[in-house]
Amino acid sequence: MIRFLLWILAAILLGGIVHLATVLVLPQAATQDAYSRLAHLTPVNAVVPLAEPTSEASVLPFMDPAFATAVCRYDLSNGIIKLNAPVSQAYTSATFYTNKSVAYYAINDRAAGRRAIELDLMTPEQHEQVPEAEDVTAADRLIIESPSITGLIVLRALAPDPDLMGMARQALAGARCQIGPVQ
Repeated sequence: MIRFLLWILAAILLGGIVHLATVLVLPQAATQDAYSRLAHLTPVNAVVPLAEPTSEASVLPFMDPAFATAVCRYDLSNGIIKLNAPVSQAYTSATFYTNKSVAYYAINDRAAGRRAIELDLMTPEQHEQVPEAEDVTAADRLIIESPSITGLIVLRALAPDPDLMGMARQALAGARCQIGPVQ
């Protein structure tokens, strides 16, 4: 009886190890992550609106049809990225992902406290090279450090009513994601 319980315990332990290894390795082995899906649809360092999701297909899984969505596939190897996204009347957010689809920062229009979400995206090495201006405070400049050289910025604007989807898309059409100088 004890031998049978030891075999059961060993099987459960082995199953747990296999499960844990699978959960940890699968994201690295996935070939159809968001970055890969958008690589052929979007140029680097430019904001591109995504098509509205339908019941048959969507560019990314789990897209909410109440939101207009745009993405910027960024590459920090040539310099820092300046993001400027006008906010819509309802709600606007920007979420930052590494090229392995790991979310590392998010901000919305209420947290930005302005008429636009404005920030600088850079690597920690680029941040060390930013000159410290005495008259510039942390409230004047929002700096985000990216853990990877490449990644995605996903911009979303809420259309509280289907008739207001044009307004949400127009807000995202004014968004800019480009290499800029450090100020």
